[in-house]
Amino acid sequence: MKVFHYIRNAVSQLFRVYCREFTLVIHDPGLLLFIVFLPFAYPVIYSLIYNPEIVRDVKMVVVDHDRTPLSRELTRRLDATQGAWVTGYAADLGEAKRAMHSHDCYAILEIPEGFQRKVDGGETGNAVMYCEMSLLLRYKAFLMAATDVMLDMGGELQKRKIDDALPMGSSYISDGDLLPIHNVAMGNIESGFDSFIMPAIVVLILHQCIVLVLGMSGGAKREKAYLIGYDPYNAVRSVGLTMAGQTLCYMTLLFLPMIFLLHYVPLIFAFPMESDIVALFAFMLPFFIAAAGVGFCFQAFVWERESVFVLWVVTSVAFLFLSGITWPLYGMSPLWKGLAYCLPSTWGVEGFVRMHTNGATIAQVSDAYTMLWILAAVYMALGYCVQRWIVRPQTLAARRGANVVRAAIEGR
Repeated sequence: MKVFHYIRNAVSQLFRVYCREFTLVIHDPGLLLFIVFLPFAYPVIYSLIYNPEIVRDVKMVVVDHDRTPLSRELTRRLDATQGAWVTGYAADLGEAKRAMHSHDCYAILEIPEGFQRKVDGGETGNAVMYCEMSLLLRYKAFLMAATDVMLDMGGELQKRKIDDALPMGSSYISDGDLLPIHNVAMGNIESGFDSFIMPAIVVLILHQCIVLVLGMSGGAKREKAYLIGYDPYNAVRSVGLTMAGQTLCYMTLLFLPMIFLLHYVPLIFAFPMESDIVALFAFMLPFFIAAAGVGFCFQAFVWERESVFVLWVVTSVAFLFLSGITWPLYGMSPLWKGLAYCLPSTWGVEGFVRMHTNGATIAQVSDAYTMLWILAAVYMALGYCVQRWIVRPQTLAARRGANVVRAAIEGR
């Protein structure tokens, strides 16, 4: 009977914290901003910015000092590719640079004098390309177009030289690629930037949303009740039950935003989707708990709700670079790699991209899945210590001070 009474009392306290936290969040515009705007607006804005994923027909100006059939053929073939669009010729390099500065073009191809003479004589004909680097996708388009054209023309010129030296010799010598490489872009068929980075960005957005919501709720606990219209303090005797009730509350509130982030954003923008939705949410469960633990730890530094915006600015860029998307983890120094391994976002991005984009199962991402459970236990334990010995004493002290001020105002 004592065990039954204890369980019933614990469930009652958990439900009380859950309901009160739910009420507090609904009446707090700042928390609703993170719950509604951050997960629903941010991924759409980011995806629209990075679309279209591949640039085509980027403007190019040619400075042809040679003016021979070979230089004109090189220009014609570049213009025929999907990456480059030759808009015209320039008399000299200065005129071409002025066109680039005015954004009439984004690349310059300079063909030197004697280009065809050197190629016909067996020497290397060097054509120089200048690219404007404000957008790396343009540089990629020019580089791929120039590489493809140069390889094709080089093969044809080599075949012609063989035929000149030995009539019909090229028919006996294989002039094709003896070791062809077939590039299969796993999870990114279009080889686009949006499909590459957005699956990781949606996980980082969810991570920041969880951390910032928990952090702002900690700042609300220290707010003066007579200023904001209600008492934001929400706790029962057990610190663990208080944390569990608040975690369940935010898990409920963020359930629909999480579905939108992880399923409908890739569906709307046609990102690769290869995972099973049930397995994916099973993987995201320890990720959510670990991120909530980080949020409970952050409450030690958030004295006011507005302070969470400072943490947002500081941590968002750091979490992005440490996630291994912009720079691979194996290329980092041991210090930064160790710090990245301590963040739930790193393992969440790792597992989500492999599951959602490449169709991996939970067993195939067991390393990330196990690390997320370990981090969930560690951060929840740290969060318990922070809540019991830092946040709760400070909150009670602030609450007593607010009651004294309120009594003084009412007495006056």
